[in-house]
Amino acid sequence: MLIIKNCRLMDMISINEEIMDILIDNEGKIKAIEKKINIKDYPNAEIIDAKERLVTPGFIEPHCHMGVYETGIREGMDGNESTNPATPGLRAIDAIDPMDSAYDVAIRHGVTTVVAGPGSANIIGGTFAAMKTHGNILDKVLINKEVCMKMALGENPKFNYGKRGKAPSTRMMSAAIMREQLFKAKEYYERFKEYSEKEDKSKGFDYDLGLHSLMRVFDGMKVKIHAHQADDILTAIRIAEEFNLRYTIDHCTEGYLIVDELKKKNVQCIIGPSVGGRGKFESRNKSLESAAILEEKGIDFAIMTDHPVIPIEGQTMQLALFVKHGLSREAALKGVTINAARLTDIDDRVGSIEVGKDGDIVIWNIDPLDTMSEVAMTILDGKIVYENKGGGIVDYKKL
Repeated sequence: MLIIKNCRLMDMISINEEIMDILIDNEGKIKAIEKKINIKDYPNAEIIDAKERLVTPGFIEPHCHMGVYETGIREGMDGNESTNPATPGLRAIDAIDPMDSAYDVAIRHGVTTVVAGPGSANIIGGTFAAMKTHGNILDKVLINKEVCMKMALGENPKFNYGKRGKAPSTRMMSAAIMREQLFKAKEYYERFKEYSEKEDKSKGFDYDLGLHSLMRVFDGMKVKIHAHQADDILTAIRIAEEFNLRYTIDHCTEGYLIVDELKKKNVQCIIGPSVGGRGKFESRNKSLESAAILEEKGIDFAIMTDHPVIPIEGQTMQLALFVKHGLSREAALKGVTINAARLTDIDDRVGSIEVGKDGDIVIWNIDPLDTMSEVAMTILDGKIVYENKGGGIVDYKKL
């Protein structure tokens, strides 16, 4: 059991920098959030004094390739199965290495959850996993082993296959492959439902791994659609609406140029990375003002680093730059907490400091939106997994 005293708490729901105490139970769940928790009622609890430092939920990275693209290891580059443009049967959990050094870096920078998966070389790449950032056994740190299905439009698929004389080599073929796979999966889904409802299953069912995986998008699984350029974003929306999919537009680099259409369509976006160079034509209109424009228009969005594109330690720097260019402090922090959780369907567990949720909490020595941002302590599932030993570390002790 853990009690964190004197938190200057931002719970990402309703409490905005009020001094509060937090109680986390032995199961790692938040049990109470009160003005004052009497430590005498919990004689065996470990006590941390936050000393009125800022306390937030653990940060979330809602779209990255951590552990799939391993840090500095060419052999560990498992992000793209570039042999087939439609691979919905692939699962990130079969490639993620939780011992990748990036997870330790994430913990040291206040990131307690990542949503990681395949890259964007394929039109349909397979499923992402939502996981905590501390622990060597992947199955023990998973929040959802297959949280969403990855799809992609734009330059990456057509360049990856077109340069080898294979399809797709145009945006038209990319869209056609996506539609064809969805048509097949929908038909397969109807046949499987019909089979499942039969009492007599003696004839069996002709299973297909890819279609069996992809059919879940017709049963509520969310789709992450990689799209940078405005025309690709609109194609993604068009196809998603045709098949009545739950989806987010990931990257959405030129979304701010068509913001009224995004608003009209109630599109959810996961934006970024917006720091760094414009490495390809479709990112030529990358702008740090994009987040402020989306906020002003009431677009529902979260913020990604796309690690390793922006290394995970750059998450707070990107937030600070968005704020410098007009994004509100609240929207910036929600973009990597509650919004990131909600847009990836994991907000029942993480993203805010609420009773019943996981005890993933960060105490900050220096504000996360300061360019000198510094974590004092990272707590994951009610356990201290990182303590900053230098400078102004928060003292804690057992009473």
